[in-house]
Amino acid sequence: MKKAWHWLTSMRTALVLLFLLALGAIPGALLPQRSLNETKVDEYIANNGKLAEVYDKLQLFDVFSSTWFTAIFVLLFVSLVGCIIPRTWEHYQAMKAKPVRAPKNLARLPLHGEGSVEKPLAEVEADIRQALKKWHVADYSAEEDRAGARSFSAERGYLREFFNLTFHLGLVGMLVAIAIGHMYSYEGQVIVVASDKEGMNTQFCNTATANYDSFKAGVKFDGTGLSPFCFEVHNFEANYLPNGQADMFSSDISYAAGSDINNDPSTWTDFTLKVNSPLRIAGDRVYLQGHGYAPTFTVTWPNGETRTQTVQFRPDDPTFFLSSGAMRFDPPAGMYPDLYERRQHQLALQGLFAPTAQWNGDNQELLSSSYPGLTDPAVAIDIYRGDNGLDTGIGQSLFSLDTSLMHSGQLQKLERTNLMAGESITLDDGTKITFDGAEQYANYQISHNPSQNWVLAFTLFALASLVGSLVIKRRRVWVRLRPVSDTVTYVETGGLARTDRAGWGEEYERIHRLILGLPDPDDEDEDD
Repeated sequence: MKKAWHWLTSMRTALVLLFLLALGAIPGALLPQRSLNETKVDEYIANNGKLAEVYDKLQLFDVFSSTWFTAIFVLLFVSLVGCIIPRTWEHYQAMKAKPVRAPKNLARLPLHGEGSVEKPLAEVEADIRQALKKWHVADYSAEEDRAGARSFSAERGYLREFFNLTFHLGLVGMLVAIAIGHMYSYEGQVIVVASDKEGMNTQFCNTATANYDSFKAGVKFDGTGLSPFCFEVHNFEANYLPNGQADMFSSDISYAAGSDINNDPSTWTDFTLKVNSPLRIAGDRVYLQGHGYAPTFTVTWPNGETRTQTVQFRPDDPTFFLSSGAMRFDPPAGMYPDLYERRQHQLALQGLFAPTAQWNGDNQELLSSSYPGLTDPAVAIDIYRGDNGLDTGIGQSLFSLDTSLMHSGQLQKLERTNLMAGESITLDDGTKITFDGAEQYANYQISHNPSQNWVLAFTLFALASLVGSLVIKRRRVWVRLRPVSDTVTYVETGGLARTDRAGWGEEYERIHRLILGLPDPDDEDEDD
């Protein structure tokens, strides 16, 4: 157990664990994660077969909450703490201790010099103390010295180890801040249709978790601590290159926080959201994450009443935005007083939407999209009649119908048709379905992490400490004195760098010449 503890708390092990943590985060960046988009994970598994199933068993779709990633995180934390505590005590003791005595043979050191000074021993000692006034100096008598002469030991660069320790403290602080932030953070996504049509809800208020389309939070967040704010979407704009590649997304919104949300929305503050340019409000960040299209259909029943819906479709093609989705319509209550009969006349639509239609196939009936911009919208839909599940109380997918309703015969397919914007189809009972066009919608992500500023502070602290530990060098100087006469003293010096020697030779030579009273070579060159 003792050997295992020493192995775990060694600096080498901490570096290996830090590398493993960075290596383990790579799949979290390359593969879809359930915590962000479970639908994409399901699609990835369906498209990649056995390999994706192996990934799933290895928890590569849940990297940051996986057992192995958590284990590495905890082991790294323990390793850093177990390494810092004993090293801090050792560093404290080293700072309190006297510099070690000079070696017996200074000539064996990498840096060595000697010479005579026409000064008595006492004056040379005073010069040594002046030359080493910024050093941690200890003097030894002839009886204490290994060579039997008066000697001085000096050491400098203790801050190197200090910054090394603070660097690891910064890492520990980062880990703690990340862990606390994970426990108290929340993140949610909401889709808002950017439309100026009357009756369309273009606002979102961060006042309840139920307002989100998807929401996840840390274990310590109970859903009651949301920062109250609202924003209203005015538009969404997408710029595309001629080949269909997206160039920039932006969305003009207005927002208010706290009690200001009760004011007239026309007085709210305006802001333009862009990719990687979030709105920071009330401790939260609002990101513009994605977009898509929401087709609009109007159903006109035989009695003349109408129902209009605008529902977002899911982009299946991220380049040209060929999208799929479904809609469900309930007939007017007055048409079918009997509940059972009304359920048998519910309508459901399911199919594809293309913002710029392109027709393929022998009969030009297969719909695809040739451009992501909304230039020539069209739909290819299947129309069903029957019990579409609206009254069951069971949740259904927003983007597809319940196939069990079709298999059981509760939903009967009536028509399959292609419609351009403004075109209609009339069913056997006189019901008219019109494709009115489409609106753009944007996906907004609201993120809250109370420890993000602490993570930044500890990161900067660790980086500054790392620079300090690399710049400062730990080095030692020894000076041994032997009186030749009352007015002449023989001086021998030696230097040793405990880390790299870059620049240390010049510093040692300067100290050696200062003690011996020799002129600086640079000064001699200037005189010449």
